[in-house]
Amino acid sequence: MLARTFMAAIMASAVALLPVSIAKAAEIENKLVVVTSFPKDLTGVFKRAFEAKYPGTKVDMLKKKTTAGVKYIQETASNNTSDIFWASAPDAFEVLKGDGLLAQYQVQAKGIPEKIGAFPLNDPDGYYKGFAASGYGIMWNTRYLKAKKLPEPKEWEDLAKPVYFGHVGMSAPSRSGTTHLTVETVLQGLGWEKGWALWKAIGGNLKTVTERSFGVPSGVNSGEFGIGIVIDFFGFSSKATGYPVEFRYPSTTALVPANIAIVKNAPHPKAAAAFIEFVLSPEGQKLLLDPKIQRLPVRPELYDGPAKHLPNPFKGEIAASVAFDVKKSKARYNLVNSLFDVMITYRLDDLRAATKAIHEAAAALASKPNAEAQKLLDEARALVAAVPIDEAKSLDPAFASIFKKKRKKKTDKVTGRQAEVEQQWDAMVKANYEKARALAEKAKAMAQ
Repeated sequence: MLARTFMAAIMASAVALLPVSIAKAAEIENKLVVVTSFPKDLTGVFKRAFEAKYPGTKVDMLKKKTTAGVKYIQETASNNTSDIFWASAPDAFEVLKGDGLLAQYQVQAKGIPEKIGAFPLNDPDGYYKGFAASGYGIMWNTRYLKAKKLPEPKEWEDLAKPVYFGHVGMSAPSRSGTTHLTVETVLQGLGWEKGWALWKAIGGNLKTVTERSFGVPSGVNSGEFGIGIVIDFFGFSSKATGYPVEFRYPSTTALVPANIAIVKNAPHPKAAAAFIEFVLSPEGQKLLLDPKIQRLPVRPELYDGPAKHLPNPFKGEIAASVAFDVKKSKARYNLVNSLFDVMITYRLDDLRAATKAIHEAAAALASKPNAEAQKLLDEARALVAAVPIDEAKSLDPAFASIFKKKRKKKTDKVTGRQAEVEQQWDAMVKANYEKARALAEKAKAMAQ
């Protein structure tokens, strides 16, 4: 009912604006190509509204994961056919900006602040613009948790607890720009060593690593697993469309803009500019409040009206403790993705086995303490937590630059120096997980 009422209002607005739209339609090209990682629930709403405002202009939404979208624009740069890049991750835009593949554009829309929290809303050099705010956190299915008698998670650290073993889902940062931001936020907020230790502890509790970021809210909504690591609007939109879910921002989170930019040498520059202005206009910003979208607008005035049900990022209602460093994230973007896949995605069974043994040993020692067994358990945990490189190495430009190819699955081949390093990492984590499992099993036996 809410969705039908909302769309009726949008269509009424489109009809009211039609005479003006016809006059404006002649001023822009008849086509617009948008490379985007956003789901159809979002892109479809904006496509229909923009085409209604500019009759005769057809919008093509070219759907690609964030990393795939970046690669597509890079590979087609010599004969570019794309007008807009539209995605959440600011570090992805930094990559394209650094490659000289975005065009500068001065926004005409008024009434949008320069910052959201402590983060600049727009690229200071004018290459990309923030159109919505994003935070990262945890969503859960209330019925699932009740049926399984599980507590509501509050912090990232909660997801590493034994009680959540097999109940958590997330995507991989190599498959999702928003997941990359989440992973990087924790690494920046807790520090490199502690951050990776936490991600591996959570990884050991995972039921699955989904193919796409959208698979996480889908899994929580359906009850395939009870808890998901998501960008905020997945939780908000699921709840708004009737699913029995809740969402919470952990203490360690960042508040960053989702972005839009014009691609360099865009074939339809006038339509591209019109689309950006539309997205940032009051009319376009209200579309973010569609029950299937539920993204945080960048127009503060909306939070006193149609967006009052959402947390207001301009009044400190999202406690973003991490001042996200987009330059640092950009510098090691592919490296972090590769490291996550080697340590977690492609060694998930080994990691889960080690984690399960650690949980069981800890439970045994809780009821029957044994100092020697505790030392073995501590060693097992340290082996699982160990990271092949330190943070300084991750920020070494010469080293980080060798990570160029993204593997969609474990069997995909990488070559050269990247392959050598990933093989070294894999050998280390495989041996560590196997030894950790054996030590934990020994500790458990000693406590019985």
